[in-house]
Amino acid sequence: MSLPEPSADARVVVTGASSGIGAALAERLAARGHALVLIARRADRLTELAQRLTARHGAPAEIRACDLADRTARRELVAELADREIAALCNNAGFATFGEVHELDAEREREQVELNVVAMHELTLAVLPGMVRRRSGAILITGSTAGFQPLPGEATYGAAKAFANSFAEALHFELRGTGVSCTLLAPGPVRTEFTQVAGVASTETTVPGFVWETADRVADAAVAGLERGRRRVVPGVSAQAMTLSQYVPHGVLLPVIRRVYRRYGI
Repeated sequence: MSLPEPSADARVVVTGASSGIGAALAERLAARGHALVLIARRADRLTELAQRLTARHGAPAEIRACDLADRTARRELVAELADREIAALCNNAGFATFGEVHELDAEREREQVELNVVAMHELTLAVLPGMVRRRSGAILITGSTAGFQPLPGEATYGAAKAFANSFAEALHFELRGTGVSCTLLAPGPVRTEFTQVAGVASTETTVPGFVWETADRVADAAVAGLERGRRRVVPGVSAQAMTLSQYVPHGVLLPVIRRVYRRYGI
């Protein structure tokens, strides 16, 4: 129940591979000799990453430029992965929005759910039967500490990550005895392009530095967790402290969260 050994016939899939945690995961997996399939929207970044990984580690790296939030674009990729030998799937693609839901763009909110929830679910369902049949495989689902409680000011993202967190941990227990593992990666704030995409880049300076982790440290912890078949990986002391919020009554917690978000301009 851990990350399989590298094989010439099998591939490790990393979504959201063009930057941040995804690129860092790809680097560490390639360094261990795994052949990769790198998935993201930006073909130029994927090409650059694939070339670098192959030159540095000698690991084959295929690229698939795909907008996973687009069901039509995703359909062919899902079918392809279902027919291939996938040693591991790192479900890492995702984005967030911040603000009051009624003031946000409704289409962008739907797109967020489509990527963070539906695409992750579909890709997992595509590769899981083959893994169980071979009695070998590992799945990593990037959830978040944001999913351990409702988040007024980040409602859609918190709800989407609640799904990811719950699904990953339930799947971990369902897969016991199958030779396949599922690990939840639940980071707190990470210094990547995430805040820029979400339109809250100012938090990189307003939120205290000790709260943040780097993509490299998160990826190190994630791959170590995959190799051990861990149920949950929460990188960093700050992120681990954030998980305690799940034990606080919501009537007490949610007003505090709302005030904190407003304090930091979110």
